[in-house]
Amino acid sequence: ATAIVALVLANGPFAADYTHFMHTQISLGIGSWNLQMSLHHLINDGLMALFFFVVGLELKREILVGELANLRNAVLPIGAAIGGMVVPALIYLAINPEGDAAIGWGIPMATDIAFAIGELALLASRVPKALITFLVALASVDYIGAVIVIAGFYTETISLLPLIAAGGLFIALIALNLSGVRKTAPYLFIAVLLWYALLQSGVHATLAGILGALTVPAFPRYDPSSFSVHVKKLMHSFDASHKPGQSIMTNEKLRSVVQTLENGVRSVEAPLQRMERAWHMPVAYLIIPVFALANAGIPVAIDSLGTTIAHPVMLGVSVGLMLGKFIGITGVSWVLLKLGVATLPKNTRFTQIAGVSLLAGIGFTMSIFVAELGFAHQPELLLMAKTGILRTSFVSGVAGFIWLYLVSEKKA
Repeated sequence: ATAIVALVLANGPFAADYTHFMHTQISLGIGSWNLQMSLHHLINDGLMALFFFVVGLELKREILVGELANLRNAVLPIGAAIGGMVVPALIYLAINPEGDAAIGWGIPMATDIAFAIGELALLASRVPKALITFLVALASVDYIGAVIVIAGFYTETISLLPLIAAGGLFIALIALNLSGVRKTAPYLFIAVLLWYALLQSGVHATLAGILGALTVPAFPRYDPSSFSVHVKKLMHSFDASHKPGQSIMTNEKLRSVVQTLENGVRSVEAPLQRMERAWHMPVAYLIIPVFALANAGIPVAIDSLGTTIAHPVMLGVSVGLMLGKFIGITGVSWVLLKLGVATLPKNTRFTQIAGVSLLAGIGFTMSIFVAELGFAHQPELLLMAKTGILRTSFVSGVAGFIWLYLVSEKKA
């Protein structure tokens, strides 16, 4: 919805106001220290750090206890994800082998996990649950690849002193984890400092989200057995302290037991789990829509549509996302299955894997993000890339939905 709003704003009577608003300067200063950036920059470098933080939490969970924790189960999504990154990049480079456009090779590598899983969830009554799990694992590996590409190839200049400071802050986060700190506030505070250090270093600041998330403890203070014993004792004390007709506000002992019980509930849940649950909804329903509103607003000129479609960057992104993802994911999956080194997810058919590879062509959030980095100083190429991303994401989403609907039978 916000992507459509952005397109309407960029192509209507408010186009100039929309552009001007997105370039509004935001400033934060204390004494002689001052941080200033445009609203567009703040969304892409600031709010998106929270997006990457949640992605990092999801990645860590998948690696520790999810589909990627079991090597036998992980072979297929890992291999498919690598194929789904390498083939689109090669297709893009084949179409744009040199010049300023060549830097965009990372754009068609990314899959938008939110859109892809959202579409697959609409087919939940027809597809096996294991297929959704496969897509989650594939997209998780895809995100790891995108982060590596951003860190290694989309960093312009490096400032050594802030980078050293960022390294020290990351070590401090690891030390918090190893020392048994289970409160989340210290991790968030140091992660904000890490974000600022990376911003000053030249390495893309959103990587602070991933690095911060990887240090959040995945193990609770209490194990379930200890918690069970603890709760039983507390409930015995609760029953003994309860006086019928008396308000809990005037019963100090009862309030104390309830507070201790609350603390125990928090301590039996891993900080990673708490933070993922707390931040998932704000990121999904606020940050991603705001990002779409700020970045999907591209001018569409009907009279030059033929020229736009034939532009090498547009072609590279479009063919890379749709055909490249399909060939890479489906092809590598077929090879791994034929070699016997991987197995299909439970109750899943190969035709459904092919359908997922079409959904993986929905690049949107991550592809636009990489395009903003690669073509930050080439507005015409950025426009072509975004046009290709939006067009192909829509086509891939529709094609993937129809394919999976046709090859999947409704469950009894």
